[in-house]
Amino acid sequence: MAGTTHTVTNQVPPLVQYDVFGSDRALVEAVERHLTPEAREDGLAELSALGHTCGSAQVQEWGAQANENPPRLRTHDRYGRRIDEVEFHPAWHRLLGKGVSAGLTAAWRRPGGHVRRAAAFLMWTQVEAGNCCPLSMTHAAVPALRTDPDLAARWEPRLTSTVYDRALRPAGQKPGALFGMGMTEKQGGSDVRANTTAARPLAEDGTYALTGHKWFCSAPMSDAFLVLAQAPGGLTCFLVPRVLEDGTRNVFALQRLKDKLGNRSNASAEVEFDGTWARRVGEEGSGVRTIIGMVAATRLDCVLGSAGLMRQAVAQAVHHCAHREAFGGKLVDKPLMRNVLADLALESEAATTLALRLAAAYDDGGEQERALLRIAVPAAKYWVTKRCAPVAVEASECLGGNGYVEESGMPRLVRESPLNSVWEGAGNVQALDVLRALRRDPATLDAYLREVGQARGADHRLDAAIKGVLTDLADLEGVEGRARRLTERLALVLQGSLLVRYAPPEVADAFCAGRLSGDAGTAFGTLPHTLNLASIVERAHPQP
Repeated sequence: MAGTTHTVTNQVPPLVQYDVFGSDRALVEAVERHLTPEAREDGLAELSALGHTCGSAQVQEWGAQANENPPRLRTHDRYGRRIDEVEFHPAWHRLLGKGVSAGLTAAWRRPGGHVRRAAAFLMWTQVEAGNCCPLSMTHAAVPALRTDPDLAARWEPRLTSTVYDRALRPAGQKPGALFGMGMTEKQGGSDVRANTTAARPLAEDGTYALTGHKWFCSAPMSDAFLVLAQAPGGLTCFLVPRVLEDGTRNVFALQRLKDKLGNRSNASAEVEFDGTWARRVGEEGSGVRTIIGMVAATRLDCVLGSAGLMRQAVAQAVHHCAHREAFGGKLVDKPLMRNVLADLALESEAATTLALRLAAAYDDGGEQERALLRIAVPAAKYWVTKRCAPVAVEASECLGGNGYVEESGMPRLVRESPLNSVWEGAGNVQALDVLRALRRDPATLDAYLREVGQARGADHRLDAAIKGVLTDLADLEGVEGRARRLTERLALVLQGSLLVRYAPPEVADAFCAGRLSGDAGTAFGTLPHTLNLASIVERAHPQP
């Protein structure tokens, strides 16, 4: 029966059928800045096409369906035989196929590949973040496999393929393959050297039988996994295929799927090994050193993922406030709301700019860029992922009660927002890795100071912040207890340097005022009112 008591007015249209790439000025400018002239035209065209795909009603609906229909574990078939499979909603497979075909696992084999992939990953996260886990693991497995040229030659063409093949069969028979990861165990967590899974050498050189467990196994329906286990020579990295070359299934017993706060569309499993066949990657005892390349790449994806979530949260908030009227005008024109939106936009743009700069360092590959990554990746992972949750919560509040309702999509962003801070090493792990880089390799600090020093003299607040970092580093007594504070400062100064060099003056001015000089409160929406906040909000507006 049709309602007759009122007429529906002043409701915000859904943010749909728009170019997620072209409407994100900070992202477009970063891609244009970091891609070489030879790769720029193709890269921009490719990303624009993906941006329209991400903003389409169909793909957004797939994201919602994948989130609303989480995977289900099937340990046995109807006859009682163990099959250890995970069933996903069809929307999950559609999204994964789109992500693979868009090159989200193909960065290592094309010019400007990491910048192009980083921009694509940042956008794809805004569709459905859970789907990005297997894409990230597959992308990140490449540097670890390259420690063994034979393995790399066999697997890398399939990992960097743009063909998604969901069939559970030997990887050698597939045009494309996906990778997962299994590092942590019940008793150790981030302390992987406490792992107890044992690796017994087999007759064939380089092959082992694994016995033990993994407390978190990411993307358990992947074709293969990189895992850590204790070999006779110490903690070692292994490749564990899901299906063996003769077509039989490897011993890979899925005990249960994690019931997670967010990331509902993605499966994370507890797995048991019992005589599981594995191939060694790297030398015995060098497990951490072998897999660290994978960890660094997935940590950058955590930064990109958080930047993507922040961008979507800000886009939804600005879109809502640009349409919603209250107290005689548009919300976006109200001075206090404008301050909140501008503050959120600053956080989003700073995250995007930093993430793309780090991706460009991967493409460059030079010694100084590698040194910068060793300190900047954990610092960025620490800071950007921690800023994601407060941004998502504040952006939801911009929608009022509507932002607390599932149909708005904001609760999904809020639930997802803490995840990247936890995965691939929580905050303390990142801060300690920053200290480790500073202590072991003086080149990392030199690379960092060279990078931020490019903006020296352009803003007195940034100059003072750089000086403050140097003061902190000069006094290393009890530094572990203040490692978080130091890491935060390193990240903020790096963001400030990038924005001063590359962002519009009003963005750089507001960032330095609100983040480096302390001329703002601790909540969003407390920037100095004298700043050009309207321009910042307009820059963040996603125009359908």
